[in-house]
Amino acid sequence: MEVMVIEEALRARPDDFAAWHAYSDRLLRQGDARGMLIRLEQRLARTRPADRPAVEREIADLVAEHEDRWDDGLPGRARVRSRRYGFATEVAVEWSDHVREVVEQVLRAPFVTTLRITSNAAAEEDEDWDDEDGDDDEEWYLAVDRGELRPGRLDLRALAGLDLGRLTELDLSYLSVGFDGAELLAALFASDRLRALDLRYCRIADTGLAALAACPHLGGLRRLHLQRNRVTAEGVRSLHRFTELTELDLRYNDLGEAGAQALLAAPFAGSLTRLWLYDSDVGQDGVRKLAQAANLPPGLRSMWRCV
Repeated sequence: MEVMVIEEALRARPDDFAAWHAYSDRLLRQGDARGMLIRLEQRLARTRPADRPAVEREIADLVAEHEDRWDDGLPGRARVRSRRYGFATEVAVEWSDHVREVVEQVLRAPFVTTLRITSNAAAEEDEDWDDEDGDDDEEWYLAVDRGELRPGRLDLRALAGLDLGRLTELDLSYLSVGFDGAELLAALFASDRLRALDLRYCRIADTGLAALAACPHLGGLRRLHLQRNRVTAEGVRSLHRFTELTELDLRYNDLGEAGAQALLAAPFAGSLTRLWLYDSDVGQDGVRKLAQAANLPPGLRSMWRCV
């Protein structure tokens, strides 16, 4: 029970130097080399530049000797994308008939807080693309519409009963979730820890967005990606429930002037640090509203004045 409390505290405060040091004591007593890795990486952070190469070599040798065993608790279908002190923190899982069992096992790993679920149809193609390139995005979406890349509507009932409340980031981009899938997704969170949600090209539309906005455990979102989801001004009004948003992606949605007005009326409008949106999404009247909006941060407002 004590170790679970420590791990819970570290998930909540991953930069707590003292807590990690205490955790390393337990790992060392268990013969887990990650206890020494914690000590070495913390020493490296305090080492003067001239002495860093020696510590870095020690870290590299330790990792090379032990890292093959550090993912023994993860399923073979999971792919580690990021680590902290040797522990997996970000994991990608491909959708399959076994996705529930795989995700459930991934969530047992002590420090996994970021999960990406991919489809073997669209899979990793988007990773090498520039998200700012509208032509590539448009071609991809047209291909999906023609059925050339369509992975099929995912039945999120396969995940029913799971608790995704440990996650701080979830990426379902390029999966055909649909508005009904968004409603099911909203039921999977039992805490308010999620800070980033990527739903690009997920086809959730206004109905799905409204279901997510109504979830009492998603109010802490900071970053939300909704590129090409058939969201309208009505959907933007649903976003008002996400009061803490600082980054928002609404590209390739038919928002119009009403959508721009709804965005400016949102409680987070003045706190936005990044806003992905094109003039064609809101029209010239919408552009003028954004350019003249006193409640937008100056940097964002000036950007629209240049359109």
